[in-house]
Amino acid sequence: MVGFKNRYMVMEAFVDPNRDLIGDDTVIITQYNVSKAIKDSILVNYGECGLASSLGSFQVKYVNPITKLCVIRASREEYQKVWSATTMVRSIGNCSVIFNLLDLSGNMKACRRAALKCDEAKFEEYKLAVGERLSADVAQHMLNCIEKIKILEH
Repeated sequence: MVGFKNRYMVMEAFVDPNRDLIGDDTVIITQYNVSKAIKDSILVNYGECGLASSLGSFQVKYVNPITKLCVIRASREEYQKVWSATTMVRSIGNCSVIFNLLDLSGNMKACRRAALKCDEAKFEEYKLAVGERLSADVAQHMLNCIEKIKILEH
């Protein structure tokens, strides 16, 4: 018996920088929002047949709304389609966004390592940018997100 082969993509989302200036915080990056945006992009770019073939193992495993880091699972046969559709996503809700692939791996262990390394580095950058305005709630939420990465499974 052969196991089902997946690919795991660690991606970062660049959200519109003007959103912070306006103060409009209506769109929060969540697993549901990211998954819906990618599925819509697959449907537009590859049609219903492309969407149906990609949905077999497609799943957004992890999203950190603070550092905008995502972990996406796709089958080995369909990961290039999911990857290209993800890079073609231009907005989530009414907020413009661009996705960038940071790491591609064939197993969850390597993906966890890469995601943990990227998330910790991005949070250090966030702490430097925010400075003393970092609230205890945000720090606790970040620790919870890092714990989620450590317990990610198939």
